[in-house]
Amino acid sequence: MTPQHITHRGISIFTLAASDAIETHCAPGQTAIREQADGWWLYFVDEDGKIDGYDAPFASHAEALWAAKAAAEFSAQ
Repeated sequence: MTPQHITHRGISIFTLAASDAIETHCAPGQTAIREQADGWWLYFVDEDGKIDGYDAPFASHAEALWAAKAAAEFSAQ
C-alpha cells in the first residue's frame, strides 16, 4: 500500500501500512494512522520527533481518520 496523505486544518495525516515506519513517512507535527492486526492505530509526532499515540486501536480507518481530524481541529485552536 502506498501511504495516503491528506491535510486537515494544516495538519498532515498519513495512512500507513503495518510495515511502514512512522519516522520514515512523518515529520514533526504530523499524524499517522497505521493498520495493525488488531485495528487502526493513531500516532502523533511532536516537535522533537517523539512518537506518541492512543492506547487502543480504532475498529475502522474511518474512525481513526475522524479522531485524527478532531485532533487537528484541537491543535488549530
